[in-house]
Amino acid sequence: MAMSKQWRYTIAFFLLITGTLLFCILNICIGSTAISLTDIGRMIVGQEIGETERRILWDIRMPRTFAAMILGGALALAGYLLQTFFHNPIAGPFVLGISSGAKMVVALVMVFMMGRAIKVSSAAFIAAAFVGAMLSMGFVLLMSRRVHQMSMLVVSGVMIGYICSAVTELVVTFADDADIVNLHNWSRGSFSGMTWENVAVMSGLIAVTFGAVFLLSKPLSAYQLGETYARNMGVNVRFLRVWMVVLSSMLSACIVAYAGPVSFVGIAAPHLVKSLFGTAKPILMIPACFLGGSAFCLFCDLLARTMFAPTELSISTVTAVFGAPVVLWIMARRKRERNV
Repeated sequence: MAMSKQWRYTIAFFLLITGTLLFCILNICIGSTAISLTDIGRMIVGQEIGETERRILWDIRMPRTFAAMILGGALALAGYLLQTFFHNPIAGPFVLGISSGAKMVVALVMVFMMGRAIKVSSAAFIAAAFVGAMLSMGFVLLMSRRVHQMSMLVVSGVMIGYICSAVTELVVTFADDADIVNLHNWSRGSFSGMTWENVAVMSGLIAVTFGAVFLLSKPLSAYQLGETYARNMGVNVRFLRVWMVVLSSMLSACIVAYAGPVSFVGIAAPHLVKSLFGTAKPILMIPACFLGGSAFCLFCDLLARTMFAPTELSISTVTAVFGAPVVLWIMARRKRERNV
C-alpha cells in the first residue's frame, strides 16, 4: 500500500512538472508570430536570431510566461491556505473578497498617483494590495465569529467582494480618460505588459513566502485534523492562524498588484491537485498546488491570447470557464456525501 502511494505521488509530480514545462514552451512559441524551438535554443546559447523574434521572445513572451507561471502557482497556494484555514474546499481569494479588497486599494493608489503624475514602484503596488487584502480578510474573520455556517461565510465574502468592486468602479469613474483604459484592462485580469523587473520582484517575494508556507507543513498537517488535536500536539494555533492569514494575503497581493483579480484558480487548482494525489498532506500539497496553479494559469493564458487572436480575452474569463465547473462539482459532491 505504501509503495503504491509513493508511485502515485511520483507519477502525479511528473505529470505536473511535465505539464508546466509543456505549457511554458507552448506559451513562448505560439502567438501572432510563430517562433520555433530552434530560435529559442539559439537565443539561449547567445547566437544571433532576427531582431523581431528576439524582441518578441525576450521582451514580451518570456516575461509574460514566467509571470503567469509564478503568479498562477502563488494563487493556487493562497487558495490552499485559505481552504485549510476555513476547513472549506470552496474558500479562495476571489470568492472570499480578498482579491477585490486588494484591487480596491490598488485602484485608489493608481488613480491618486496617476492624477499627480507620480510614478509608482512595484513594491508600492504590492504594499497597497496587501493592505487591501488584509482589510478584506479582517472583515471575513469578523463575520466568521458571528456566522457559524460556512455557506453563509462564503456569501459574506462574496458581498464584501461586491462592495469593494463597487468602490473600485466609483474610483475609476473619477479617473482621467487616459488612465481609465489602463485601469479597466488591469481590473479585468491580464498577464500582458510584464517586464523582467516585475518578474524579479514577484519571484523574490513569492519565493520567500513559499518557503515560509513550506516551513509550516507540520503544524498545518496537525491543524487539518482539528484545532483541539493541533493544540494537543503542541501547535500554537493562534500563531499558526495569524501566519496563514498574512501569507495568504501576501500571495493574493502579489497577484492582484501585477495581474489584477484572477478568478477561480485558487479554488479549482488545489482541488484538482488533491484529487490527483489522493491526499491533502501539506508537505505534498504545497509544492503540488504551486505546480498545478502554474500549469492551470499557463494553459488559460495561452487560450486567452490565441483563441480569438488578435483579440485577447481577459485571463479571468478563461479561468472562470474552466474553474467554475470544478466549484459546482465540489458543491454537488459535498451535498451527495452529506445525504449518504
